Amino acid sequence: MKARKLLHTRYRVNDLEKTVKFYKDVLGLEEMRRHKSPRGSELVFLKAPESEEQIELCSFPSSGPVQVQPDLTHLAFEVDSLEEFGKHLAKLGLKYSDGPTTTSTGTAFAFIDAPEGYEIELIQRGKLADKGVGS
Repeated sequence: MKARKLLHTRYRVNDLEKTVKFYKDVLGLEEMRRHKSPRGSELVFLKAPESEEQIELCSFPSSGPVQVQPDLTHLAFEVDSLEEFGKHLAKLGLKYSDGPTTTSTGTAFAFIDAPEGYEIELIQRGKLADKGVGS
């Protein structure tokens, strides 16, 4: 027996609406559904337009505040152009927290900080990476 596919990743957050707004406005994710769990958690499921996997954002205040440790975890999203995405961020009053950095294959990556301290990695694939060379 083995797992067949990844369905979603869950991040617990302090401010559900602020975080949902960030993922929708900054990253362009689509809200798929929201509901309250049997134990009382507020849940919102989002996904990128070309992905099947979803992100589950969870607010459960009775478990205490979320305190994300530096470099604990991140989500990575592919973008067509880090330069254009940087312009999009600037219009929203945001900027990259690290990068862009280009690898030997031409793939470039950069990071932005999401609410609660979670990192978001943005990756622009290089021509050599598209041909299966490196990453």
